[in-house]
Amino acid sequence: MIDTHSHLYSNAYKSDVEVVLQNAKLAGVAKIFLPAIDSNTHQQMLDLQFMHSNYCYAMLGLHPCSVNTQYKEELDIIETLLQQNTVYGIGETGLDFYWDKTFVNQQYEALHAQINLALDYNLPLILHTRNATKETIAVVTEYKGKGLTGIFHCFGGTTEEALQIIDTNFFLGIGGVVTYKNAGLAEVLKDIPLSAMVLETDAPYLSPVPYRGKRNESAYINYVAEKLTLVKNTTLEEIITVTTANALCVFKL
Repeated sequence: MIDTHSHLYSNAYKSDVEVVLQNAKLAGVAKIFLPAIDSNTHQQMLDLQFMHSNYCYAMLGLHPCSVNTQYKEELDIIETLLQQNTVYGIGETGLDFYWDKTFVNQQYEALHAQINLALDYNLPLILHTRNATKETIAVVTEYKGKGLTGIFHCFGGTTEEALQIIDTNFFLGIGGVVTYKNAGLAEVLKDIPLSAMVLETDAPYLSPVPYRGKRNESAYINYVAEKLTLVKNTTLEEIITVTTANALCVFKL
C-alpha cells in the first residue's frame, strides 16, 4: 500500500518516528508521501526524506491555514527549495474557510501560484479543502486540459463533487473518515470507481476506527483499505493493487 498523505515529520512523532516507520513497513506500506505545511517544518520534512530515501517522499507547499500577510515570502521559500531539492508534489495547498476567513483573497492567490508551480515543475498538486470544496473545484477547473493533476486530499464531499473532481483529472484521497459511521462517505464511494481513489492517513490526524481520537500513523492505512473492501464489495488485493497503481501514476513513479 501507499500512504499518499502523512505528516510523519511533525512533533507528534518526535520521540518515536523510527518505530512508526517500522510499524508502517510491517503493515505493508511500501511508500509514504509527506505533504508540507509551511516553512516552519520544511527542513524536518526534507531531513526525513533524506534519512529514508525511497520510502519517504517529500512535497513542498503552503497550507491554506498558514496563509497570512507573509504568504508571498513563503511562496518564495518554496520556489528556492524546489530548485535545491528533489520533491514529488506541490502541497498541501488549497482553500480552508472553516477556521478563519481573514485571508480568503490571499488563499486564492497562494493556490493559483502553487498551481503554476505544479505546472512549471510537472508535479502533482495536493489539495486541502474545508468548507470550500465547490470553490476549490472551481479553481482547478480553470486549469482543465493544461496537464494539471493531483489529489483532493481527505475527500469528504458529495457524489456530484467527486465526479467533478475526477473530470478535472484529479484523484480522491480516501482516509480514516471512510470508517466513521455517520460521515456518509462510504455511501458516496459506492458510486465512485476505485480507479479514482488513492489511500491516505493524514497522520497524525483523522485516525480510522478503532483508533479514532488517538494519534494516527501510516500503519493504520490497513483499516482504510479494509473498509473499502466492504464499500466496493471486492477483495483487499484489488483495493491495494488499484490504489497503489493510482498513487504511482499521480506521483509519476
